[in-house]
Amino acid sequence: MPLRAVLWDLDDTLFDYTGSDRTGVLRHLRTEGLLAAYGGEETALARWRAVMETEFARFLAGELGFQEHRRARARTFLGIPLSDAEADAWFGRYVAQYEAAWRLFPDSVPALEALAPLVRQAMLSNSSTANQERKLTTLGIREYFEAVLCADTLGHAKPAPEAFTAACAALALPPADVLYVGDRLDLDGLGARDAGLVPVWLDRAGANEPSPPGVHRIRGLAELPELVHGLIGFGAPSTIR
Repeated sequence: MPLRAVLWDLDDTLFDYTGSDRTGVLRHLRTEGLLAAYGGEETALARWRAVMETEFARFLAGELGFQEHRRARARTFLGIPLSDAEADAWFGRYVAQYEAAWRLFPDSVPALEALAPLVRQAMLSNSSTANQERKLTTLGIREYFEAVLCADTLGHAKPAPEAFTAACAALALPPADVLYVGDRLDLDGLGARDAGLVPVWLDRAGANEPSPPGVHRIRGLAELPELVHGLIGFGAPSTIR
C-alpha cells in the first residue's frame, strides 16, 4: 500500500517538552522559594516528574479530567491540602514559567516543510486537544496539520491500538497507508506497529538497545524525509490528498 500520511507525536518529538518543562519547573520552584525545601534541583525535578507520571496516567485512564489532573499534581507535589482555586493558582504560576520556555527542536520545522509536498500530516497525542491546539498555534506550526487528534476526544490513549486506528479513521485512511513518528518506543513505535501503521521511533538519545522487528529507527528528524521518500517509492512525491 502507498504511504499517504504521516501522523506525528508532539511532546519530545517536535516540541522539546522535557527541556521546556525542566526550565519552567526550576524557575517556578525558585520563585516560590521551594527548591531547598525539596532537596535542590535534581531531587525536586525527580519528585515533579514522578508526580506528573502518576497523575497523568490517571488522566489517560479517565479517572481525572485534564484540569483535575493538574490540581492533583499541585496537591501531591506539595503534600498539602489545597482548594481548587489554590491548586489552580499554584499550577498556573508553573504553567506561565513553562510556556515562557517553550521551544521546538531545531530539526522540527525543516522536517515538516520537507514532508508537506509529499504526504498529508496530522497529529496524534495523549494530551488534551485544547492544550495541544494552543501549543501548536503558539509554536507557529499549526498550519502543517490537517487534524489534531487527542486522547480526550478519541476516547483512547496510546499505545492502545484503538487510538491509532481511530486517528486513521479520522483521516479516512487504512493504517497501512499511515506512518507514525514518535519519541517513545513503547507508546509510539510498538503501539503504531501493533496497530498496523508504519512505525518510526525517533531515538534522539541513542538508546543502547536494538530496534524491535518492524520498527524504523531514526536519530533525528533530518533522516525522516529520506525515509518517507523511500516508502512512497523512488522518491516520487505523492499526488494523493
